[in-house]
Amino acid sequence: MRHIVVTGGGTGIGRAIAAAFAERGDQVVITGRRKEVLDRAVAELGADVRAVAFDGADPAQVEAALPELPERIDVLVNNAGGNRDRTSPSAPEAGLAGVAAAWQANLDANVLTAVLLTTALRDRLNPGGRVINFSSIAAHRGGSGSYGAAKAAVENWNLTLAQEVGPEGITANVIAPGYISETEFFGPEGISPERLAWNVGQTVNKRHGVPADIVATTLFLASPEAGHLTAQVFHLDGGTIAGR
Repeated sequence: MRHIVVTGGGTGIGRAIAAAFAERGDQVVITGRRKEVLDRAVAELGADVRAVAFDGADPAQVEAALPELPERIDVLVNNAGGNRDRTSPSAPEAGLAGVAAAWQANLDANVLTAVLLTTALRDRLNPGGRVINFSSIAAHRGGSGSYGAAKAAVENWNLTLAQEVGPEGITANVIAPGYISETEFFGPEGISPERLAWNVGQTVNKRHGVPADIVATTLFLASPEAGHLTAQVFHLDGGTIAGR
C-alpha cells in the first residue's frame, strides 16, 4: 500500500487520478480549496480517500495543513491549477494593476500551488517516490498569455526538482495535456462545438482526450517501471505538439 497526495482532487482529472489509485488499494489524500467539493468526492470514492481543504497558493494555509497530510508519501500529484482568466468571478481591474493581478492569479494557481506543497512535503517523500506535475499544451503555443507562461514555469521548475531529488531515486515528471473533456477547465459553459472541432483537428489521431488518458499516463509514471524516466515533459495531446 502506498500513500498518495493529489492536489485539485475534487473534480475532473484530479478526481479520476485519485479514484484510480484508490481502486489499486493505495491510501489517497485529495486537496483543494473547496471543502464541499472535496467532501462530495470522498463520499463517492470510498474509505481509501480522505480530504484536506486548503489554498495551496497560501503559505500559511499550506503550513497549517501539514499535520493532516501523510507523514510519508510515495506519490505526489500536483494537479491543481487552471486558467484564472477564464474562472475569475470578478471583472479584471483596469490598467497595469489589472495586468499584474491577472498574471499573479495564474502564477499563484499553477506555479505556487505546486512549488509550495512540494517544498513543504519534500522531506516526507520516500526514496523511490514519484512527483508528477501538470503543465499544458498552452506552455508550447501562443495565445494564452499568463496561463501559458505559468505552465512553462512549471516545466522549468520540474527540471530543478528532478535534479534535487534524483539521488534518492525520486523522479519528477510533467504531463502536458491538450484538450481533455469532462473537466471544469473551460468553466460552467464548457467548450463550444467550433472550438472542440478545432482542437480535434489539430491532433493526429482525430479525437479529444479524456480523463482516462491522463490516468493511464499518471499510473505509469508513478510505477516502479518508470524509475529511469525523470525530468521529462509528456505531451498528452494526440500528437498536436510533435515530439523532438
